[in-house]
Amino acid sequence: MIILSLRGKPDYFIGRGSPYEMPIPNSTVIELLKNAKKIDADQLANLETEATNEKANLEELVVSQNIVSDSELVKLYSDEIGVPYMDINVKELDKETLKQVPENIAKLYNMVVVGGSIDDEKEPRQIAMVDPDDLQAIDVLHKLFGQNIKLFISTKVNIINALDLYRGNIGSEISKIVTDGEEGEEGDEDISEEDIAEDSPIAQTVNLIIEYAVKSGASDIHIEPREKNVIIRYRIDGVLKEANRLPKRTMAALTSRIKILSNLKIDERRAPQDGRFKINMNSRVYAFRVSTLPIAEGEKVVMRVLDESSEPLALEKLGFWGKALEDITEASHQPHGMILVTGPTGSGKSTTLHSVLHILNKPDVNISTIEDPVEYKLEGVNQTQVNPIAGMTFVAGLRALLRQDPNIIMVGEIRDGETAGLGVQAALTGHLVFSTLHTNNAATCLPRLLDMNIEPFLIASVVRVVIGQRLVRRLVPEECEQYTPSDEEKKEIERVFGIKTKADWDNLLKMVQDAQAEFGKDKSTKLTLWRPKKDLEGEKTGYKGRMGIYEVLKNTQEVQDLIVANGTSEEIQNKAINEGMLTMQLDGLVKAMLGMTSIEEILRVTRE
Repeated sequence: MIILSLRGKPDYFIGRGSPYEMPIPNSTVIELLKNAKKIDADQLANLETEATNEKANLEELVVSQNIVSDSELVKLYSDEIGVPYMDINVKELDKETLKQVPENIAKLYNMVVVGGSIDDEKEPRQIAMVDPDDLQAIDVLHKLFGQNIKLFISTKVNIINALDLYRGNIGSEISKIVTDGEEGEEGDEDISEEDIAEDSPIAQTVNLIIEYAVKSGASDIHIEPREKNVIIRYRIDGVLKEANRLPKRTMAALTSRIKILSNLKIDERRAPQDGRFKINMNSRVYAFRVSTLPIAEGEKVVMRVLDESSEPLALEKLGFWGKALEDITEASHQPHGMILVTGPTGSGKSTTLHSVLHILNKPDVNISTIEDPVEYKLEGVNQTQVNPIAGMTFVAGLRALLRQDPNIIMVGEIRDGETAGLGVQAALTGHLVFSTLHTNNAATCLPRLLDMNIEPFLIASVVRVVIGQRLVRRLVPEECEQYTPSDEEKKEIERVFGIKTKADWDNLLKMVQDAQAEFGKDKSTKLTLWRPKKDLEGEKTGYKGRMGIYEVLKNTQEVQDLIVANGTSEEIQNKAINEGMLTMQLDGLVKAMLGMTSIEEILRVTRE
């Protein structure tokens, strides 16, 4: 694996110096930390010695060593110099307001216009800067807007993210790079060193494809050869979207460049390959899991984007609430047993497991995992990567983990009866075991274990809860509208979601009111739903980001009796519903009525 250092890129892109560069003198940093009581005398002495030895500034050291975050330090400096601090919400920035300062000037002085009407000259222009003491920058602002400006200070990372809004779309930028490069012959498979060198048009194209994937929050990048061109597609919020088309002649060089980054064999085009590389971008580390596959028109490349700097979210932030949250919390604090998460590929199972492990990760607990691949790095957790070539399979890894004195074990996926059997035995011998299975819902998971030749009485005694889940796109409040469904739509909702009586409606509205309190939403007693506005322009879809819809099946005594009696998944499901389990569809309907997502999204991911 390599860390990618991109050249031939915009100067504020990956790897440009430290994201914490701001001229706060060392003496000022010391005073700020002392006054805020963030550091003691011994720490300070060690820092000053380290700064001298490494010729680094104290500002960078205190942030890199987590003494304070960059935003905390800038806030302290803000109070010291009397310039208000601003945490810029990039999503709310208006591009026309931003462009009141030309792009080259904004990037030269690390500043952006965040407020102030273009039409009203009396309204002061609000300018966020990295260095509000930069007299040259302020002189430029006075020439542009006169004295009518208001300055704010912000972190460099914040400013860089805002500066990205000046960029055009990926199609125009890549087209310019490819046009500026050499033409070459259509379908030419001969790749020279110049074609894939660091500063070549192809390298710049790969850099842009990667950059736009990160900026747009894509989970996967698809580079697909077709008969006459190469299609670039991103999976954003679970939906594939075409971003650009390139000439077919670029495909071989693109693939070779990505193979070089991923340490793959560039001359092997007949067999699939897997690799990985990392980039640093705006102080965050992103890992790219690369897969190549020979197809009829050439080699297809898919890159999975993993943000290694992201912290696991609390279960409430993932979308758990009410009885489901209580059941998971109770089960995860048991001394032993098995907790299973089910759902299709890409439904967020690993995210849920890592959030629970993050909660349980304490100094007095030994947590060990065996995963394929290790997607999230958890500080203090012993994570093992599956490597079949070296003999490190799930079974071999699980056997080894049991000799490592673990309290909690996480198996990335139960794929066969042997892994399932070892997991059940671990749960029986005093370990808390987490794992995932590929089934359609929570109830189907238990008969699936029976198919793997696990005895019914063992399943009944070790499984604590089973979580079924899907991911739906989250509505953007400013881009959606509230509406009351018509009688026809209401009948369709009743049919799809199994609402048959007035008591069912009353029960649903009661659940909505309970959820309103937990999610901090305004209370309502009416059936209202939400949908994206019809007049959205540009790339706006009404959706941004994703959230989970869940069902949590608690293995109660009644459910255990059904398992031992070889009950069907439908019988188990009905019993769990009678005991208070909310199905994924109903959980989604409640969230749709709260304006968190739409009915269309719920049906898209749960329709069978």
